[in-house]
Amino acid sequence: MPVLRNIESKIEGLFEGVFGRAFRTNVQPIELARKLVKEMDDHRNVSVSRVYVPNEYTIYLSPKDRKQFAGYEASLIGELSEYLAEHARRERYALLSDPIVLVTTDDDLAVGEFGIATRLVADESSAESPPAELDVEQPAHTMIYRAPVAPAVETPPPIPEPTREVVTLTVAGKRHEITEASVVVGRSREADIRISDVNSSRRHAELRQEGAAFWIVDLDSTNGTSVNGERVDRQRLRDGDRIEIGTTEIVFGRSLPKP
Repeated sequence: MPVLRNIESKIEGLFEGVFGRAFRTNVQPIELARKLVKEMDDHRNVSVSRVYVPNEYTIYLSPKDRKQFAGYEASLIGELSEYLAEHARRERYALLSDPIVLVTTDDDLAVGEFGIATRLVADESSAESPPAELDVEQPAHTMIYRAPVAPAVETPPPIPEPTREVVTLTVAGKRHEITEASVVVGRSREADIRISDVNSSRRHAELRQEGAAFWIVDLDSTNGTSVNGERVDRQRLRDGDRIEIGTTEIVFGRSLPKP
């Protein structure tokens, strides 16, 4: 993984738990890192043989945004400083010292706003003396940024429950609502719908649901099964079809419930 990307991942992961709970408008650490690099690029000073960039960066945060960093600020400053140093190395910029990152509070900033001021600073710890033409110690104009606001995610309306179809078998005026995919009709006590007809078999016929269709299937009964007067072994049913089992007539019903 490239060094800059590796440092970005560390910055993002360092505060993942804290900022995962923050509002989308709060200042994010990775946004600070990228704007610091932008300030470095924007404040280049070209000398005779080298390109100098600021080595001191002051970040101004609103009180609420800075509070998000409580307990982590020192670690963040270290990661941001390393990020700036690596960017300078890649771009072959000259630094008077290792990048210095400072964080302070500005009560005039709103949540999600932050400022960055840069300076070229030379002191006893500086790695080299600056060229005479550079304006050392003079602070640059403070740039104010606003954290990008992620678009609000609209909550989709709830999906309405599908209207349940009502399927029935009506035997001798008694309506049986069908809620299973397989229902056995016959004279046996174990039948799902029992009919008292000596001309019917113990397990005479089966009502089966197959996908969206319902079928009546004869179960090798003695006297057979008819639908609308015609003998069938297997027949797809439609609303109002009349099934004859022995001497018993059964009406198949299929409809949507009334609102």
